[in-house]
Amino acid sequence: MHLSGIDWAIMATFFAVSLGIGLSVSRTSGKSFRSYFLGGQSMPWWLLGVSMVATTFSTDTPNLVADIVRGGGTYGNWAWWSFLLTGMLTVFLYAKLWRRSGVLTDVEFYELRYSGKTAAFLRGFRAVYLGILFNIIIMASVTLAAIKIGTVMMGWSPIQTVVIAAGVTVVYSALGGLRGVILTDLVQFSLAMVGSIWATIYVLNLPEIGGLSSLLVHENVVSSLDFLPSFDTVSMDVLVPVFIIPLSVQWWAAYYPGAEPGGGGYIVQRMLSAKNERHAAGATLLFNGLHYALRPWPWILIALASLIVFPDLASIAERFPNVPTAQVQNDLAYPAMLTYLPSGLLGLVVTSLAAAYMSTMSTQVNWGSSIIVNDIYHRFIRPDATENQQVWSGRITTVVLMGVACTLALFLESALQVFNIVLQIGAGTGLLFILRWYWWRVNAASELTAMVVSFLVAILFLIGHGFGMESWQQLLVGVGVTTTAWLSVAFLGPTTEPAVLDSFYQKIRPGGPGWKPVRSRLGIDHVTGGSDIPTGLLATVVGALGIYSLLFATGYFIYGRLPAAIAMAGVAAVSMLALYRLWSKIRFE
Repeated sequence: MHLSGIDWAIMATFFAVSLGIGLSVSRTSGKSFRSYFLGGQSMPWWLLGVSMVATTFSTDTPNLVADIVRGGGTYGNWAWWSFLLTGMLTVFLYAKLWRRSGVLTDVEFYELRYSGKTAAFLRGFRAVYLGILFNIIIMASVTLAAIKIGTVMMGWSPIQTVVIAAGVTVVYSALGGLRGVILTDLVQFSLAMVGSIWATIYVLNLPEIGGLSSLLVHENVVSSLDFLPSFDTVSMDVLVPVFIIPLSVQWWAAYYPGAEPGGGGYIVQRMLSAKNERHAAGATLLFNGLHYALRPWPWILIALASLIVFPDLASIAERFPNVPTAQVQNDLAYPAMLTYLPSGLLGLVVTSLAAAYMSTMSTQVNWGSSIIVNDIYHRFIRPDATENQQVWSGRITTVVLMGVACTLALFLESALQVFNIVLQIGAGTGLLFILRWYWWRVNAASELTAMVVSFLVAILFLIGHGFGMESWQQLLVGVGVTTTAWLSVAFLGPTTEPAVLDSFYQKIRPGGPGWKPVRSRLGIDHVTGGSDIPTGLLATVVGALGIYSLLFATGYFIYGRLPAAIAMAGVAAVSMLALYRLWSKIRFE
């Protein structure tokens, strides 16, 4: 497949705009650590919310959705739809606490919450674990998707794709810092959404598909349409891993980038960059609404269409003989379908995919650099580093992280493979991240135990090829072993120093019964200012109901089931109205 002059012009214009934004804000961003990594903590909620959703709109996400739909039907997306529940918890319980904490990174939190050498070690360990190891795995997964797109759509070798895709990204990321990343995210998200929707419309009208109505009745597609599994027709062998486990265990027990229980990673970085607590919560609410209710359907429809054009892996391999055999997986179907696009639209879609790649990689590399600089370099290596030295250390680290991630990407095979590995590595740590804000017994040793045990369990399963267990069974074992280990240490291990607990409570004011001993020691008979945890929990349920209803209403409308679509739209409207009223009852500073 070859790009025309107009296709290249569209791509060149976008790259120029991205570089221009990075250059235009480089001087402002380079003034200090807060300017470079937190945008001066002056970002509005709407810009941060779009930035969050742009980051999760990566090149591997539509590939992952295609893999899921082709392998298990549309309802297989509950593997990630379930994370809306923890996302809404973050909105209404944790966003304001993160902004109130005053930390510069989510890893700095450990020495605010815990005490002694264990807390310092945990901060350094977590910085390496998250900022380097975990972050590189995620960036490698995103780059793998870019490699597959480049191979299928452009005929490029993996190295060519990596050099071209990562080159522009690393330049504007290193120059503009988070402010540049957030501003380019706005352009990238708009472009990515236009490209994905327009591509979907064109693909559905291909002669091979024959329009939406023909797609929905095609024999290859009918069995994959349902987005809510039927307990009457679907066996428990399927229901358990794709629906029951995600909704009952995975959402609160597993740690996954962008959906960390209690918030984490680049989501926390955006919340810390907000003007205030209200803007932090508003940004996270906007993100969850756009991420779960707006974006999935174009990807799902193209994945369904691919079942007609490429009914199996052999048909994909036959169409693209230059793709290495190991990389011919179901996730390749998404870029394979895009090869049917005409000039002009092709350039727009390829550019939108480049935008998706750049938005994710720029965020991940900026967030990872912030941790390396703040929680390794400045904390342990060069405590007296000037603001200028920290900024330049961040720029250098940005380049190094990008290089290592791109190298690792050359050895991976599929997006779903990485998704399952990441879930397993974080299995069992989620509950701890939820409770550490609201229960004084959680200590540094229990956090360290959770991370080490979950990682070791994941490695054992990887080496032993799962020991004959399915992925969901491995997840349950990981959750059980890890949770038992860290709870035991929380009860039996050394407690956090009272002075640190007192300081944390007075600064954060989390509320809830888990801090009763601390309140008693401080002479506080009630939660300062009153606890709004019940209101936050109710808002979480109402918000999740509203967004799920909007997701389903869109699906039913696409499927031509208008009564069901209208009913779901009604539920969504009522939920949003109730959420608006609950919002006014939540206390922000």
